[in-house]
Amino acid sequence: MTRPPLEGLLEVGRLGRAHGVKGGVVVTLVTDRLERVAPGARLHDGAGWRTVASSRALPQGKWMVQFDDVADRNEAERLTGRVLWGEPLVDDDALWVHDLIGARVADQTGADRGVCVAVVDNPAHDLLELDTGHLVPVTFVVSVADGQITVDAPDGLFDLLD
Repeated sequence: MTRPPLEGLLEVGRLGRAHGVKGGVVVTLVTDRLERVAPGARLHDGAGWRTVASSRALPQGKWMVQFDDVADRNEAERLTGRVLWGEPLVDDDALWVHDLIGARVADQTGADRGVCVAVVDNPAHDLLELDTGHLVPVTFVVSVADGQITVDAPDGLFDLLD
């Protein structure tokens, strides 16, 4: 991930080629949160804030996005390759990677199990990768608060590498 232009912003996508003559731009999202390209959404492109005027799905998971302040193809072409950033979304039921990485992990007994160093994409469920080498399915996460993740892990999970 590249460095955000403003503190606290999260990478949400990348601007691709211009689409059409009226300033549309192809956007590839790196998030599954489609509200990032909904009309009215505000995204930062590294140079300033842009507001989504309209969007529609394209094949292969891409989006054609029209921004309020991009009126023609020439303006759209100048945006190609820029990273899009957004403010963190508020969703109390969601687990956010930026909250997980760097957090200490404790099991249901309170035993310290290490620090989450990465979140691994896995077809069944994403996995917390700990600095100890253990992998913990996110389905075992009970809570995330104040830099600590509490997991309800089955017996023996942390014995696998010992």
